[in-house]
Amino acid sequence: MRITTLTNPKNITFVNSMSEQIYTFRDPSFNLNQAYYYTLLIQIDAKSFSYAITYKKDLMAWDTNCNLAELSDPQELAEELNATYKNVVVGLPSGVFTLIPDALFSKDQIANYARLLDVSPDERVLAQLLDNKNYIIYKVKEKTLSTVERFGLQNVVYLNKGWVTAAAQDNPGSQDLYLHTENGKAEFLYFKNGTIRFYNNFDYQTEGDLSYYAALVTEELDLVPGSVHLKSSGSLKPGDNFTVALSQFFPNITFFNPQLLNVPEQINPEQILTLAALTLCGSLEAV
Repeated sequence: MRITTLTNPKNITFVNSMSEQIYTFRDPSFNLNQAYYYTLLIQIDAKSFSYAITYKKDLMAWDTNCNLAELSDPQELAEELNATYKNVVVGLPSGVFTLIPDALFSKDQIANYARLLDVSPDERVLAQLLDNKNYIIYKVKEKTLSTVERFGLQNVVYLNKGWVTAAAQDNPGSQDLYLHTENGKAEFLYFKNGTIRFYNNFDYQTEGDLSYYAALVTEELDLVPGSVHLKSSGSLKPGDNFTVALSQFFPNITFFNPQLLNVPEQINPEQILTLAALTLCGSLEAV
């Protein structure tokens, strides 16, 4: 174990197949000769990655479902991935993590924290600040980390740190429970007095799975589902089967969709929320 096709004036392409959705966007003013003014945001998923290039708060370029091999050996995306950017933020996902209060965190104890994660020989452990009061200790595949090391380990962050930060900036109340769903994973986040009281994720497939985990979380937090304000973001849509199932237990559901980037009207900001939220991360210390 090591510790450490629809086209419009905005140049948007949409491909929809039985297995995947692929989006490509280029702003007419996008110019990689000015990359040193841009920020590159990369979202790593299990079998692919997405990226966005931004100028201040404007979305300049966006691609989804890209081949992971492009990260370590760019071919089709050589110009985009080899440019020199002002800032780079790479978000790595992890289904297994633990939170350590900042007051109790010690670099000397990283190996002991890692024992909580059941780390295998082909995995690495990273420790970074999740917010101003908690470190997140999480594991990732060695192979995954090696594909992004050329962007600098100091630019690698826990993928949903941005979403956590966006929720914290939403002035959460005592009855607000945040739910983010993406790629079959449900993230639940709850704040008390402005600080993280609960954060965990679960794999789900069916409406029953998601409702069960939502009920489990509220029970652990001693919340009454009928009084909870469930703030959903990610893949759920108003009126879909998952939302309808949740509404049987949580009558107060709204959709959390902070406007973190300026995007053309053809793009729903929810589609790029995880990527856009990486703009809130900055650089973090990795151990």
